[in-house]
Amino acid sequence: MSDFLNDADFQKIRDLIYNESGIHFSDSNRTILESRLKERLKLLNLTTISDYYTALKGSDSELKDFLDSVTTNLTRFFRNQAHYDTFINYVIPDLVERKRKSGNKKISIWSAGCSTGEEPYTNAMVLKEHLPPDFKIEVIASDLSLKSLMKAKEGVYLKNRVTGIPENYLKKYFTEVDNGYKIKPEIGELIKFDYHNLKFGSEQRNLDIVFCRNVLIYFDEPAQKNVIDNFWACMAPHSYLFIGHSESLFGMDTQFKFIKTDWACIYGKVQD
Repeated sequence: MSDFLNDADFQKIRDLIYNESGIHFSDSNRTILESRLKERLKLLNLTTISDYYTALKGSDSELKDFLDSVTTNLTRFFRNQAHYDTFINYVIPDLVERKRKSGNKKISIWSAGCSTGEEPYTNAMVLKEHLPPDFKIEVIASDLSLKSLMKAKEGVYLKNRVTGIPENYLKKYFTEVDNGYKIKPEIGELIKFDYHNLKFGSEQRNLDIVFCRNVLIYFDEPAQKNVIDNFWACMAPHSYLFIGHSESLFGMDTQFKFIKTDWACIYGKVQD
């Protein structure tokens, strides 16, 4: 047991995070929580966890900043190529064919837990590259971290952050700036960035695709079920869900259908 964070305080802080966000801290990642708490106490010139807990309960802004600090913002462009092979070769052709028949030439996609924006920008570029020119693109990108959202909206990335982007995409959709690259307006204007806590439902409806990758791992089973049920309510009658390659809906009471493609496994809210 740590002298800084005793079991009782760990339980109190852990419960607060869970009740506010659905994010679950187990004993195995207690040290991560401890380091984030030390950072916040130092910043606010507080000495005890008890003092900080009082500050958290009394300030919505500090609560948001704290939740921001405990979320992990690991991401990159074109993360998990197998997902993008599935997106390009399976999902997009299927949606285009169905939408042409219905006359609705718009693809709506939500990047839930978008971090610093690499995923929604990747998705927007892929859609721009592979959709017929008469189709409209709508990308919603949300995160619990305001800091990450501000970085994402800026759309500027250091050179070491664009290593996964194919050369033709980099030339076509980015402008080179000092020490890095900036996303071009034709892609940036497709994306609406939004602060959203996945613990709560969304007003989005009729989404064709949802990306929520490597986010569910931070939730326990009831919170995961809540997030997945909320996605179902947001999605169109025929739509697709991408979760992290190490995540699964196996054993969960959900109506999503498991789909095994030639490239990766995804989930669908599908009509036969």
